[in-house]
Amino acid sequence: MKQPTHTDPAQPDDFSTEDWRRLLTHLGENADRQGLRETPQRVEKAWKHWTSGYDQDPAEILKVFEDGAEQYNELIVVRGIPVYSHCEHHLAPFFGTATIGYTPNGKIVGLSKLTRLVDCFAKRLQVQERLTIQIADTLMEHVQPLSVGVVIRCRHMCMESRGIRTPGEETVTSALLGEMRTNLGLRNEFLMLAREKN
Repeated sequence: MKQPTHTDPAQPDDFSTEDWRRLLTHLGENADRQGLRETPQRVEKAWKHWTSGYDQDPAEILKVFEDGAEQYNELIVVRGIPVYSHCEHHLAPFFGTATIGYTPNGKIVGLSKLTRLVDCFAKRLQVQERLTIQIADTLMEHVQPLSVGVVIRCRHMCMESRGIRTPGEETVTSALLGEMRTNLGLRNEFLMLAREKN
């Protein structure tokens, strides 16, 4: 899903390698020295990858299966899903893991699709709180399970390498939808599984 582009000709949306060269110069570097000569091209390619989630449609990722799924109505949990994203406030990386659980309602989704769903939203400029609820809401909307739970644990470089500088701190966010909001046993089961270490 592409983000809208600028239509005002006074505000072109093309950002070229020359802009990255200007940034290097602005930082006080010599953009022509050997180690930096190809950096603008590398950075441009890297940022295209880091923000490739804007080009993905979450609805297309979540392929649903119904064959045999109506027989399964217990909690399904996938742990240790890698999260690599960039905060929208400083463009600094944050990274960690996600745990996703859901209770099917006659439909299941391929387990690898949950990893791809996390990746789709993580590869956009984010805040962890929004990332968490986007994953939960999308799963609830397109798979229509009885319940959804998402827990994300991340370290944020904007906190560790600047400002308050607190290395090793972990931020934990969660979203609980459907029956996980009202069924205490189900919620506790999911949160216990999300806490367990591999």
